[in-house]
Amino acid sequence: METSFHRFSDLFAQLGLSSDPASIAAFLRTHSPLADDVRLADAPFWTDAQSALLREELLEDADWAEVVDQLNGALRGPAA
Repeated sequence: METSFHRFSDLFAQLGLSSDPASIAAFLRTHSPLADDVRLADAPFWTDAQSALLREELLEDADWAEVVDQLNGALRGPAA
């Protein structure tokens, strides 16, 4: 079984978002902290396609799941 390693910036690019460090930091500042009772894929700032991608990757425990979990954690923490 081949496993892939995806960087945090790769996930942003996959979601159609700017993936440079400054843009990622700005996104996290803007959208953090995400309320505990809101699932990552259900957050109001995602498009339908972005929500579907996040939901799929976690559900399938796909090779993106680890970095999706990292995004979830980053959005749950205090705004930087």
